Amino acid sequence: MYTIAKQFSFSAAHHLDGLAPDHPCARQHGHNYVVEIVLASRQLNDVGFVVDYGDLRLLANHLDAKFDHQDLNEVFSFQLSAENLARYLFEWCAQRWPQTLEVRVSETPKTWASYSP
Repeated sequence: MYTIAKQFSFSAAHHLDGLAPDHPCARQHGHNYVVEIVLASRQLNDVGFVVDYGDLRLLANHLDAKFDHQDLNEVFSFQLSAENLARYLFEWCAQRWPQTLEVRVSETPKTWASYSP
């Protein structure tokens, strides 16, 4: 099995509903998010790639257009945990690249959430 991965980043604000009022994540706050896509294939294409890294620019464009410097609560209707963002991004990526194996989302340098089916 061949795997490749690429990281992207964006900055955005959000808050999480359903938490105690004194929980820091219940208040509006921001993160410098890191998104990592992992793709896998048993076979390489004719050029020797799982997917051309340049093709993954579509994800960078999507993050720049829909996520970067946004209040994510105004963009999306789901609970904006890192876990839910990972699933949303996995589904978006899998529609474009069926080789998508996993998407990881980091809100801080020491935390990661991931989604894979």
